Amino acid sequence: MLSRALRERLSSQLMQMATLFTILLTLLITLALYLKSKPILDLHPLEQLLFSSSWHPMKGEFGLLPFILGTLWVTGLAMILSVPLCLLSAMYLSEYAAPRIRAWVKPLIDLLAGIPSVVFGVWGVLFVVPLVKDYIVPFTQEYLSFIPSLATTNTTGYSLLAGGVVLAVMVFPFIISVAEEVLCAVPGELRAASLAVGATKWQTIKHVVLRKASPGLIAAVVLGFSRAFGETIAVLMVVGNVARIPTSIFDAAYPLPALIANNYGEMLSVPLYDSALLLAALVLLSVNLVFTILARVVLLGATKRAI
Repeated sequence: MLSRALRERLSSQLMQMATLFTILLTLLITLALYLKSKPILDLHPLEQLLFSSSWHPMKGEFGLLPFILGTLWVTGLAMILSVPLCLLSAMYLSEYAAPRIRAWVKPLIDLLAGIPSVVFGVWGVLFVVPLVKDYIVPFTQEYLSFIPSLATTNTTGYSLLAGGVVLAVMVFPFIISVAEEVLCAVPGELRAASLAVGATKWQTIKHVVLRKASPGLIAAVVLGFSRAFGETIAVLMVVGNVARIPTSIFDAAYPLPALIANNYGEMLSVPLYDSALLLAALVLLSVNLVFTILARVVLLGATKRAI
């Protein structure tokens, strides 16, 4: 039999190899996307491709700005809608809910995480889009039309708001599950010490539990953001898929994942079309990487403050 030291050394080397393989795979994907994007980058400056709003492939115009802004808009709306509800739900489950309630709710949350994205898309088409069209848009046009971000001429219901709502529901289980586990991992001694000096339960949660768990909560939000940022099918079905810069949450938009899913393989006979779509994939990967790095920096800062 192998000695304990040898087993530990082999286990360590195996984990190192797995980590290196993951890093190498990410680099290979990035390199492959860059090489496939190079033909269009050789003909058009990157600044023109990223900041131009003109998307006319038949004319050789491949401005990606509407798609980038559409992705950021719909993901931002999803996070604005989901993060407060998810964190409050996680706090309730970890700090207030009875064990019997927690035992019933957690499997339902896990079930929500396993629903295919196309089912969320169908639900969005059947419920969210009519809700936006028949109720929310008329209400805002009558009472809130003076707010620029709520003014629109789009009355179809297929909009950024519909995509944001669907995405928010999709990221609920991921953020809630991670946040609830993080809050439950805070040592009970910290809660007991806070309560012993006269703090209320809410003061204990606010000043002790949340402070200690803040790095993990940030990680939960980042996980939800990553899940929302790259979602394709559900958003594609409800966001409208119109290649223009949105000015209102009720405007139709065209996120990058939807652009790639809708068009790759359909019009590749058009010169540079495949290169433009793969450049869009590279931009999607790069933006996600940038946000992940920024979140990691914030996470390290929060960890130092929590210690």
